[in-house]
Amino acid sequence: MIVKENQPGLLALLQVYFDTSLAHYIPLQHARSREIGHGRIERRALTSTTAVAGKLGWPGLAQGFRLERWAKAKKSGKERHEVVYGITSLSQAQAGAAALLAGARGHWRIENRTHWVRDVTFDEDRSQAHSGSIPQVLAAVRNLAIGLLRLAGEANIAAGTRYYAARPWQALALLGIPATTK
Repeated sequence: MIVKENQPGLLALLQVYFDTSLAHYIPLQHARSREIGHGRIERRALTSTTAVAGKLGWPGLAQGFRLERWAKAKKSGKERHEVVYGITSLSQAQAGAAALLAGARGHWRIENRTHWVRDVTFDEDRSQAHSGSIPQVLAAVRNLAIGLLRLAGEANIAAGTRYYAARPWQALALLGIPATTK
């Protein structure tokens, strides 16, 4: 879990662990990555510690981490730097610094493949359904549609949605419902 400003006490404590001289006295693990793609060069450095385990008022807390990200646009040369802090219930044996770094990167895969599609392709943010369980039901239906389209081999969900909207019997076949003729 990334710790944000809505948890100021926890964020301040993590900053003390990683950004002060205390960091010289606690066990730390480090991992780094570098990727080139999408018109930019990205570097990441993650430092984790088990020194926070059982502390900071979070039951099940096993590790804390500091993730630093740098990105440089290839064309403009514009650089961006960001530092975030997080906590996890995973032990160091379950997820060391390298695994936490990979997990942090993998989060964006979910964001890009599901949430972005729901926001942009299905225009979820402009939905008029705001009461009761309707928003959750519609989100589940959208997730089902995205999952079925991905299983059908669709890389572009918007194009797949248009394709199956014009062929409803093929869409039902994705659910295992055969076309019937009378």
